[in-house]
Amino acid sequence: MDSNLIKEMIQKVISDANVEVYDTTGTFDHFKVVVISNIFKDMTLIKRHKLIYKILNQYITKEIHALQIVAQTQEEFHNE
Repeated sequence: MDSNLIKEMIQKVISDANVEVYDTTGTFDHFKVVVISNIFKDMTLIKRHKLIYKILNQYITKEIHALQIVAQTQEEFHNE
């Protein structure tokens, strides 16, 4: 799976998002996604993750075997 495709898919749905995608093992099937967007304001962690999984659903367990998600608002990201 191409990291750029993952990034494009997320940005297509969450247009204001800053997205970084990392291939964590070099095998093109284990990824870490960092998604920064104010769409996550007032969303629980579970709802944030569900949104990302919904976007990438057609690839989960096929081309994507492991997915680590960091989903934060701009404020949360800058306060870390």
